[in-house]
Amino acid sequence: MLQTMPPVGFGLWKIPREDTAATVVEAVRAGYRHFDSAADYANETEAGKGIAQAIADGLVTRDDLWVTSKLWNTFHAGEHVEEACRKTLSDLGLDCLDLYLVHFPIALEYVPIDERYPPEWLNNPASGQPEMRRANVPLHETWQAMEALVDQGLVKRIGICNYNSALIHDLMTYARIKPSMLQIEAHPYLTQEKLIRCANGYGMDVTAFSPLGAQSYFELNMAEAGESLLGTAPVMVAAQAHGKSPAQVLLRWGVQRGTAVIPKTTKPDRMRENLAIDDFELSNVEMAAIGTLNQNRRFNDPGVFAEAAFGTFHPIYD
Repeated sequence: MLQTMPPVGFGLWKIPREDTAATVVEAVRAGYRHFDSAADYANETEAGKGIAQAIADGLVTRDDLWVTSKLWNTFHAGEHVEEACRKTLSDLGLDCLDLYLVHFPIALEYVPIDERYPPEWLNNPASGQPEMRRANVPLHETWQAMEALVDQGLVKRIGICNYNSALIHDLMTYARIKPSMLQIEAHPYLTQEKLIRCANGYGMDVTAFSPLGAQSYFELNMAEAGESLLGTAPVMVAAQAHGKSPAQVLLRWGVQRGTAVIPKTTKPDRMRENLAIDDFELSNVEMAAIGTLNQNRRFNDPGVFAEAAFGTFHPIYD
Protein backbone atom coordinates (compact mmCIF):
# COMPACT_ATOMS: atom_id res chain seq x y z
CA MET A 1 0.00 0.00 0.00
CA LEU A 2 1.05 3.59 -0.57
CA GLN A 3 2.73 5.18 2.42
CA THR A 4 1.91 8.75 1.38
CA MET A 5 -1.45 9.99 0.15
CA PRO A 6 -1.28 11.55 -3.33
CA PRO A 7 -2.07 15.27 -3.02
CA VAL A 8 -4.70 15.25 -5.77
CA GLY A 9 -7.40 12.68 -5.21
CA PHE A 10 -10.65 11.76 -6.89
CA GLY A 11 -13.82 12.51 -4.93
CA LEU A 12 -16.71 10.06 -5.29
CA TRP A 13 -19.39 12.29 -3.73
CA LYS A 14 -22.39 12.77 -6.04
CA ILE A 15 -21.09 10.42 -8.74
CA PRO A 16 -24.29 8.66 -9.96
CA ARG A 17 -24.30 5.03 -8.90
CA GLU A 18 -24.78 3.79 -12.45
CA ASP A 19 -21.73 5.76 -13.61
CA THR A 20 -19.40 5.07 -10.70
CA ALA A 21 -17.63 1.87 -11.82
CA ALA A 22 -16.78 3.20 -15.28
CA THR A 23 -15.80 6.58 -13.81
CA VAL A 24 -13.36 4.95 -11.38
CA VAL A 25 -11.74 2.96 -14.19
CA GLU A 26 -11.45 6.11 -16.30
CA ALA A 27 -9.98 8.02 -13.37
CA VAL A 28 -7.34 5.31 -12.84
CA ARG A 29 -6.56 5.46 -16.54
CA ALA A 30 -6.17 9.24 -16.27
CA GLY A 31 -3.63 8.77 -13.47
CA TYR A 32 -5.56 9.00 -10.20
CA ARG A 33 -4.28 6.80 -7.40
CA HIS A 34 -6.16 8.37 -4.49
CA PHE A 35 -9.92 7.81 -4.16
CA ASP A 36 -12.10 9.47 -1.54
CA SER A 37 -15.23 7.48 -0.73
CA ALA A 38 -17.85 7.24 2.02
CA ALA A 39 -20.71 4.97 2.98
CA ASP A 40 -23.09 7.92 2.68
CA TYR A 41 -22.23 8.43 -0.99
CA ALA A 42 -24.26 5.30 -1.77
CA ASN A 43 -21.89 4.12 -4.48
CA GLU A 44 -19.19 2.10 -2.70
CA THR A 45 -20.26 -1.20 -4.26
CA GLU A 46 -19.92 0.33 -7.71
CA ALA A 47 -16.64 2.02 -6.76
CA GLY A 48 -15.37 -1.39 -5.68
CA LYS A 49 -16.32 -2.84 -9.05
CA GLY A 50 -14.39 -0.07 -10.74
CA ILE A 51 -11.32 -0.70 -8.61
CA ALA A 52 -11.53 -4.43 -9.30
CA GLN A 53 -11.87 -3.79 -13.03
CA ALA A 54 -8.89 -1.43 -13.09
CA ILE A 55 -6.80 -4.06 -11.31
CA ALA A 56 -8.04 -6.86 -13.58
CA ASP A 57 -7.20 -4.74 -16.63
CA GLY A 58 -3.63 -4.34 -15.38
CA LEU A 59 -3.90 -0.57 -14.97
CA VAL A 60 -2.87 -0.71 -11.30
CA THR A 61 -2.32 -3.05 -8.40
CA ARG A 62 -3.99 -2.62 -5.02
CA ASP A 63 -0.69 -1.39 -3.64
CA ASP A 64 -0.73 1.48 -6.15
CA LEU A 65 -3.96 2.89 -4.69
CA TRP A 66 -4.88 4.98 -1.67
CA VAL A 67 -8.52 4.45 -0.69
CA THR A 68 -10.22 6.56 1.97
CA SER A 69 -13.71 5.97 3.35
CA LYS A 70 -15.77 7.36 6.21
CA LEU A 71 -17.81 6.20 9.19
CA TRP A 72 -21.41 7.39 8.95
CA ASN A 73 -23.22 9.17 11.80
CA THR A 74 -25.56 6.27 12.65
CA PHE A 75 -22.64 3.95 13.43
CA HIS A 76 -20.93 6.04 16.13
CA ALA A 77 -21.68 3.70 19.03
CA GLY A 78 -18.69 1.54 19.90
CA GLU A 79 -20.47 -1.72 19.04
CA HIS A 80 -21.35 -0.50 15.52
CA VAL A 81 -18.09 1.00 14.25
CA GLU A 82 -16.53 -2.29 13.17
CA GLU A 83 -19.79 -3.37 11.55
CA ALA A 84 -19.82 -0.19 9.44
CA CYS A 85 -16.16 -0.56 8.47
CA ARG A 86 -16.59 -4.18 7.44
CA LYS A 87 -19.61 -3.24 5.31
CA THR A 88 -17.54 -0.60 3.52
CA LEU A 89 -14.67 -3.06 3.01
CA SER A 90 -17.07 -5.64 1.60
CA ASP A 91 -18.68 -3.11 -0.74
CA LEU A 92 -15.32 -1.83 -1.97
CA GLY A 93 -13.95 -5.35 -2.30
CA LEU A 94 -10.95 -4.54 -0.13
CA ASP A 95 -9.23 -6.21 2.82
CA CYS A 96 -7.98 -2.96 4.32
CA LEU A 97 -8.53 0.78 3.97
CA ASP A 98 -5.63 3.19 3.73
CA LEU A 99 -7.59 5.76 5.75
CA TYR A 100 -10.92 5.71 7.62
CA LEU A 101 -12.45 8.96 8.83
CA VAL A 102 -15.24 9.94 11.20
CA HIS A 103 -17.50 11.64 8.65
CA PHE A 104 -19.15 14.17 11.00
CA PRO A 105 -18.91 14.83 14.74
CA ILE A 106 -22.63 14.05 14.83
CA ALA A 107 -24.05 10.88 16.40
CA LEU A 108 -27.44 9.71 15.14
CA GLU A 109 -29.56 6.77 16.24
CA TYR A 110 -28.45 3.43 14.84
CA VAL A 111 -30.19 2.04 11.75
CA PRO A 112 -29.45 -1.65 11.05
CA ILE A 113 -27.71 -2.32 7.77
CA ASP A 114 -30.30 -4.88 6.69
CA GLU A 115 -33.05 -2.34 7.36
CA ARG A 116 -31.68 0.52 5.26
CA TYR A 117 -28.25 1.23 3.81
CA PRO A 118 -26.87 3.75 3.55
CA PRO A 119 -29.06 5.07 6.38
CA GLU A 120 -28.56 8.76 5.54
CA TRP A 121 -29.79 11.48 7.91
CA LEU A 122 -33.38 10.55 8.69
CA ASN A 123 -34.27 7.77 11.09
CA ASN A 124 -37.69 7.02 9.59
CA PRO A 125 -37.89 8.53 6.08
CA ALA A 126 -40.99 6.56 5.09
CA SER A 127 -43.12 7.87 7.95
CA GLY A 128 -45.46 10.81 7.76
CA GLN A 129 -43.16 12.78 10.05
CA PRO A 130 -39.56 11.70 9.36
CA GLU A 131 -37.03 12.65 12.02
CA MET A 132 -33.32 13.21 12.38
CA ARG A 133 -32.75 11.53 15.75
CA ARG A 134 -29.64 12.32 17.75
CA ALA A 135 -27.91 9.58 19.74
CA ASN A 136 -26.21 10.00 23.11
CA VAL A 137 -22.83 8.71 22.00
CA PRO A 138 -19.72 10.64 23.08
CA LEU A 139 -17.02 11.16 20.48
CA HIS A 140 -14.41 9.49 22.69
CA GLU A 141 -16.36 6.23 22.47
CA THR A 142 -16.40 6.44 18.68
CA TRP A 143 -12.68 7.18 18.57
CA GLN A 144 -11.78 4.21 20.77
CA ALA A 145 -13.67 1.95 18.37
CA MET A 146 -11.83 3.56 15.44
CA GLU A 147 -8.54 2.77 17.16
CA ALA A 148 -9.62 -0.86 17.47
CA LEU A 149 -9.94 -1.00 13.66
CA VAL A 150 -6.25 -0.17 13.38
CA ASP A 151 -5.41 -2.79 15.99
CA GLN A 152 -7.31 -5.40 13.95
CA GLY A 153 -5.64 -4.46 10.68
CA LEU A 154 -8.89 -3.37 9.02
CA VAL A 155 -7.55 0.14 8.38
CA LYS A 156 -4.05 1.54 8.19
CA ARG A 157 -4.84 5.01 9.48
CA ILE A 158 -7.72 6.87 11.09
CA GLY A 159 -8.77 10.49 11.02
CA ILE A 160 -11.59 12.98 11.27
CA CYS A 161 -13.81 15.16 9.08
CA ASN A 162 -15.61 18.39 9.84
CA TYR A 163 -14.12 18.81 13.32
CA ASN A 164 -13.51 22.28 14.72
CA SER A 165 -10.43 23.27 16.70
CA ALA A 166 -12.07 22.73 20.10
CA LEU A 167 -12.98 19.14 19.20
CA ILE A 168 -9.45 18.56 17.93
CA HIS A 169 -7.91 19.82 21.19
CA ASP A 170 -10.25 17.54 23.13
CA LEU A 171 -9.55 14.52 20.92
CA MET A 172 -5.83 14.89 21.45
CA THR A 173 -6.27 14.52 25.21
CA TYR A 174 -7.60 10.97 24.93
CA ALA A 175 -6.49 9.57 21.57
CA ARG A 176 -4.25 6.53 21.95
CA ILE A 177 -3.79 6.46 18.18
CA LYS A 178 -3.60 10.03 16.94
CA PRO A 179 -5.62 11.07 13.87
CA SER A 180 -3.44 11.29 10.80
CA MET A 181 -5.87 13.38 8.74
CA LEU A 182 -8.38 16.18 9.06
CA GLN A 183 -10.73 16.55 6.09
CA ILE A 184 -12.56 19.89 5.87
CA GLU A 185 -14.21 22.18 3.38
CA ALA A 186 -11.53 24.61 2.23
CA HIS A 187 -11.23 26.93 -0.77
CA PRO A 188 -10.47 30.63 -1.29
CA TYR A 189 -13.90 31.66 0.04
CA LEU A 190 -13.27 29.55 3.19
CA THR A 191 -9.53 29.51 3.80
CA GLN A 192 -9.61 28.07 7.37
CA GLU A 193 -6.05 29.16 8.20
CA LYS A 194 -6.37 28.76 11.97
CA LEU A 195 -7.96 25.31 11.75
CA ILE A 196 -5.35 24.07 9.28
CA ARG A 197 -2.56 25.44 11.47
CA CYS A 198 -4.13 23.74 14.50
CA ALA A 199 -4.27 20.38 12.73
CA ASN A 200 -0.73 20.69 11.41
CA GLY A 201 0.48 21.58 14.89
CA TYR A 202 -0.77 18.19 16.08
CA GLY A 203 0.94 16.40 13.19
CA MET A 204 -2.21 15.97 11.12
CA ASP A 205 -2.33 16.37 7.37
CA VAL A 206 -5.32 18.20 5.90
CA THR A 207 -7.52 17.31 2.94
CA ALA A 208 -9.68 20.04 1.41
CA PHE A 209 -13.02 18.91 0.06
CA SER A 210 -14.92 21.16 -2.35
CA PRO A 211 -11.61 22.77 -3.40
CA LEU A 212 -13.37 24.59 -6.25
CA GLY A 213 -15.87 26.12 -3.85
CA ALA A 214 -19.46 26.55 -5.00
CA GLN A 215 -19.22 24.27 -8.04
CA SER A 216 -20.32 21.18 -6.07
CA TYR A 217 -23.34 22.92 -4.59
CA PHE A 218 -25.19 24.55 -7.48
CA GLU A 219 -27.19 21.42 -8.27
CA LEU A 220 -28.12 21.06 -4.60
CA ASN A 221 -29.37 24.67 -4.39
CA MET A 222 -26.81 25.30 -1.66
CA ALA A 223 -24.92 28.00 -3.59
CA GLU A 224 -25.87 30.97 -5.74
CA ALA A 225 -24.71 31.24 -9.35
CA GLY A 226 -22.74 34.37 -8.56
CA GLU A 227 -20.64 32.57 -5.93
CA SER A 228 -18.40 30.73 -8.38
CA LEU A 229 -14.70 31.20 -7.74
CA LEU A 230 -13.78 30.42 -11.34
CA GLY A 231 -14.41 33.96 -12.58
CA THR A 232 -12.88 35.90 -9.69
CA ALA A 233 -10.18 38.36 -10.65
CA PRO A 234 -7.15 36.89 -8.79
CA VAL A 235 -7.92 33.41 -10.14
CA MET A 236 -8.41 34.66 -13.70
CA VAL A 237 -5.22 36.73 -13.60
CA ALA A 238 -3.19 33.74 -12.39
CA ALA A 239 -4.79 31.44 -14.96
CA GLN A 240 -3.85 33.79 -17.78
CA ALA A 241 -0.33 34.27 -16.46
CA HIS A 242 0.36 30.52 -16.33
CA GLY A 243 -1.69 29.36 -19.30
CA LYS A 244 -3.88 27.25 -17.05
CA SER A 245 -7.61 26.98 -16.40
CA PRO A 246 -9.17 28.70 -13.37
CA ALA A 247 -9.92 25.26 -11.92
CA GLN A 248 -6.27 24.27 -12.21
CA VAL A 249 -5.26 27.48 -10.42
CA LEU A 250 -7.67 26.76 -7.56
CA LEU A 251 -6.38 23.20 -7.19
CA ARG A 252 -2.79 24.38 -7.35
CA TRP A 253 -3.55 26.98 -4.67
CA GLY A 254 -4.91 24.25 -2.41
CA VAL A 255 -1.96 21.92 -2.91
CA GLN A 256 0.62 24.69 -2.68
CA ARG A 257 -0.71 25.77 0.72
CA GLY A 258 -0.10 22.23 1.95
CA THR A 259 -3.50 20.55 1.70
CA ALA A 260 -4.56 17.61 -0.42
CA VAL A 261 -7.52 18.25 -2.73
CA ILE A 262 -10.26 15.91 -3.94
CA PRO A 263 -12.02 17.34 -6.98
CA LYS A 264 -14.82 15.38 -8.64
CA THR A 265 -15.81 15.03 -12.28
CA THR A 266 -17.17 12.36 -14.61
CA LYS A 267 -15.54 13.90 -17.71
CA PRO A 268 -12.24 12.27 -18.79
CA ASP A 269 -10.80 15.51 -20.16
CA ARG A 270 -11.56 17.29 -16.89
CA MET A 271 -10.02 14.40 -14.93
CA ARG A 272 -6.75 14.89 -16.77
CA GLU A 273 -6.94 18.66 -16.44
CA ASN A 274 -7.40 18.44 -12.66
CA LEU A 275 -4.28 16.29 -12.34
CA ALA A 276 -2.12 18.56 -14.52
CA ILE A 277 -1.08 21.04 -11.84
CA ASP A 278 2.51 20.01 -11.14
CA ASP A 279 4.12 21.96 -13.99
CA PHE A 280 3.57 25.45 -12.62
CA GLU A 281 3.84 27.29 -9.31
CA LEU A 282 1.88 30.26 -8.07
CA SER A 283 3.94 33.18 -6.81
CA ASN A 284 3.66 34.44 -3.26
CA VAL A 285 1.76 37.44 -4.60
CA GLU A 286 -0.69 35.20 -6.48
CA MET A 287 -1.19 32.94 -3.47
CA ALA A 288 -1.88 35.93 -1.23
CA ALA A 289 -4.24 37.57 -3.74
CA ILE A 290 -6.30 34.41 -4.03
CA GLY A 291 -6.33 34.05 -0.25
CA THR A 292 -7.80 37.54 0.15
CA LEU A 293 -11.01 36.22 -1.43
CA ASN A 294 -11.86 34.64 1.93
CA GLN A 295 -15.42 35.37 3.10
CA ASN A 296 -15.71 32.51 5.61
CA ARG A 297 -18.37 31.21 3.22
CA ARG A 298 -19.18 27.63 4.11
CA PHE A 299 -21.33 25.76 1.59
CA ASN A 300 -21.52 22.43 3.44
CA ASP A 301 -22.92 23.40 6.85
CA PRO A 302 -25.14 21.05 8.91
CA GLY A 303 -26.27 24.11 10.84
CA VAL A 304 -28.00 25.18 7.64
CA PHE A 305 -28.86 22.12 5.58
CA ALA A 306 -29.97 19.84 8.44
CA GLU A 307 -32.71 22.24 9.44
CA ALA A 308 -33.77 22.95 5.87
CA ALA A 309 -33.81 19.32 4.75
CA PHE A 310 -34.37 17.31 7.93
CA GLY A 311 -36.18 19.68 10.26
CA THR A 312 -33.44 19.64 12.90
CA PHE A 313 -31.19 22.57 13.77
CA HIS A 314 -27.81 20.98 14.46
CA PRO A 315 -24.87 23.38 14.10
CA ILE A 316 -21.31 22.14 14.54
CA TYR A 317 -19.60 25.42 13.61
CA ASP A 318 -20.15 28.68 15.50
